[in-house]
Amino acid sequence: MLIGIDASRAMRPLRTGTENYSLHLIRALLKAGGGHHYRLYFNLPVGHRQPPPFPPGPWEARVIPFPRLWTHLRLSWEMAQHPPDLLFVPAHVLPLLHPRRSVVTVHDLGFRFFPQAHRTLDRWYLEWSTRYHARAAAHLLADSEATKRDLIELYGVPPERITVVYPGRDESLQPVADPDAIAQIKKRYGIGGEYILHIGTLHPRKNLAHLVEAFALLREGLPQGSAWRLVLAGRKGWLYEPLFRRIAELGLEEEVIFTGYVPQPDLAPLLSGARCFAFPSLYEGFGFPVLEAMSCGTPVVCSNASSLPEVAGDAALLVDPQDTQAWAEAMERVLTDGELRRSLIQRGY
Repeated sequence: MLIGIDASRAMRPLRTGTENYSLHLIRALLKAGGGHHYRLYFNLPVGHRQPPPFPPGPWEARVIPFPRLWTHLRLSWEMAQHPPDLLFVPAHVLPLLHPRRSVVTVHDLGFRFFPQAHRTLDRWYLEWSTRYHARAAAHLLADSEATKRDLIELYGVPPERITVVYPGRDESLQPVADPDAIAQIKKRYGIGGEYILHIGTLHPRKNLAHLVEAFALLREGLPQGSAWRLVLAGRKGWLYEPLFRRIAELGLEEEVIFTGYVPQPDLAPLLSGARCFAFPSLYEGFGFPVLEAMSCGTPVVCSNASSLPEVAGDAALLVDPQDTQAWAEAMERVLTDGELRRSLIQRGY
């Protein structure tokens, strides 16, 4: 069988959750082989910005660059002219023209629950494209039972057309015990003292204003002279300006550190050096950073919303994302209770 895969997300230079999902899953599919041949579709010339991230094997590259609406115009045209036996889209959007046998991964439906966290045009496109592939795809993959329930309830997808397949994790992320490596990463990002870490795009759905307010409460309860920092790692998304204003109102400009996008080689030492990983998101289809923190031996305080209890299980303190006081208390427990820390770390592994 000839299996076509939309590999455009996997080639992006600044990968986050969805892009890493695409990259690692495609690699695993090519490694498994299964007697099939694979055709990978790229919207950038292979090797233009970086070498192909896939090993030699039973696959071919189909480079079809196009400046705008690549999926619905250029990939659709390719499907009409040279259709594979099956098309797999690992990141949400099914082209308008596609083989009858098409499979799409739906990562989350957060835009339905928090529309105010999205720009109007983005929200319209997400609604239209999700409704389209929920109806048109032969089968859907969901990252969690929470996302499967959302697809059934919001779009009327029959349960038998959805399979929950939990993502894995990047196994290169391991605890870093070398104090020099951690000292170097702290110096690189200007982090002085101990720190609480969050990783994710700066976006309203990540609920970072509540985290900053909880951090302000936490600092009031810590011993005088404690040099704690809150490190927010990730690039700017949209509607992030209120977060910066809230930090200024609380007088925390020196205590809250923005690193920008963190490349893959820096993640393990940055995670390993944190005393606590905080993830207060209002909605996640899965939540890769929770597993990444656990992989590096960092205790996690996590939102109890959407899919996150599935991901964290009993290996994190689960907190209502809207309860600022509860977040401050949970982080203080992780920072000060040695037995709790050891328990969370071991359960995280």
